Amino acid sequence: MAARTGKEYLERLSASRPTVHIQGETVTGGIQDHPAFRNVVRSYAELYDLQHSAEHKDVLTYTSPTSGEPVGTSFLTPKTPEDLVKRRKAFKVWADHSNGMLGRTGDYMNSSLMALASAADWFAQANPAFGENILRYYEKVREEDLLCTHTLIPPQVNRSVAGTQQAGGKLAARIVKEDDNGIVIRGARMLATIAPFADEMLVFPSTVLRGTPEDKPYSYAFAIPNDAPGLRYVAREPLDYDRPRHDHPLASRFEESDCVVVFDDVHVPYERCFAIGDADLCNGFYSQTSSVVHMTHQVVTRTTAKTEYILGLVTLLTEAIGIEQFQHVQEDIAEIITTLEMLRAFLRAAEADAQVNEYGVLTPAFAPLNAARNLYPKLYQRFPQILRKLGASGLMATPTELDINGPAAADIEAYLQSATLTGPERVKLFRLVWDTCISAFSSRQALYEYYFFGDPVRMAGAYVKSYDREPYKAKVQAFLERS
Repeated sequence: MAARTGKEYLERLSASRPTVHIQGETVTGGIQDHPAFRNVVRSYAELYDLQHSAEHKDVLTYTSPTSGEPVGTSFLTPKTPEDLVKRRKAFKVWADHSNGMLGRTGDYMNSSLMALASAADWFAQANPAFGENILRYYEKVREEDLLCTHTLIPPQVNRSVAGTQQAGGKLAARIVKEDDNGIVIRGARMLATIAPFADEMLVFPSTVLRGTPEDKPYSYAFAIPNDAPGLRYVAREPLDYDRPRHDHPLASRFEESDCVVVFDDVHVPYERCFAIGDADLCNGFYSQTSSVVHMTHQVVTRTTAKTEYILGLVTLLTEAIGIEQFQHVQEDIAEIITTLEMLRAFLRAAEADAQVNEYGVLTPAFAPLNAARNLYPKLYQRFPQILRKLGASGLMATPTELDINGPAAADIEAYLQSATLTGPERVKLFRLVWDTCISAFSSRQALYEYYFFGDPVRMAGAYVKSYDREPYKAKVQAFLERS
């Protein structure tokens, strides 16, 4: 199968039978038509249709090295600078379609799988079969254009102890049995975004493992279908309230469900395992394969698109109500512009300084991407603040589409007009601003960006430890020692 269409994505999803607990209901099929998922599912289908559009297909696809069919560009193993640019352009097309609001589009995990498969020899050092498995699995996902999500961390129960020690080690997902055909997983993990409407669940390492015998059951990496027997999801409350797009322009399109994943003795065949019982392999899973670099390349491209959206939105807002001439407003706009240009510079530097890694993959420089992923979670928090400040009380005067077309129509036309917009036009714009900075959807977006790569404080600690400061220390020491 070549790169999928939206119709093909929906057809496969309709045949899937994941178990999803949501708002007191247990859903075991028909995800594509369920009120909590149907709108975002169609947004994902639109992404697959873009792969076949005359405008984007040359960027979004390339020729498969095995089948000769067009497959998604996010699977492309970069060998040249042009390959890196094509990958980034493909990321950007998808990100622009959702204004950067869809955080778990397939290109994110596809980038990870590409890097992991390229480093098959690294997996093979533990067991030759693991190297073969990751390469075979990558090719399967590429050729079938599957949508993958992943789950990483143990349940948030008692953070004063390691996840492996919570409730005597009985909560976190762990290997409880190994037989001739594979392993059995029991316990829970969080937090699987888009799990109900993905095709595959990637269960990869996250927290650092100490390599003790107690950690061995928690040392694994594997992939399973999202409707595997014994696998179930506990979804949070949906933020798409099935309202008109006019009233909830973002939530009605881009509300990605987040789920706790429960493994009730899920059997994982050996051919779907990439690491078993090897803490060192798990701890180096992302860094030693360059997976984290290629994933971050996609993320920074997405957040660039998101920042472009924020800049366009705030400009429409300030022009609509005639406040852009004020210096404090210009200062806020300049903050967004600065963030945008910084992200673009990080991407350009990462690509310009790319080097071939030990597995023959042209890999972006991680230093600028790492700086971006440490900065953006904090910088994004300012964007809703700026929109709330500039929109002010006008964000509370946001009637619905029914009001615009109902008895209040004349009052809306007369009293809710702005310097550049009619009453209905102004309401439509302010509903979009509201859904970006005040709504439940917008709050989830802010939280999602803040913890995208993990706790920013712990990330900062890891960043400091990994950064080579010796040359700068030596330079200052040399200055102190001048006679």
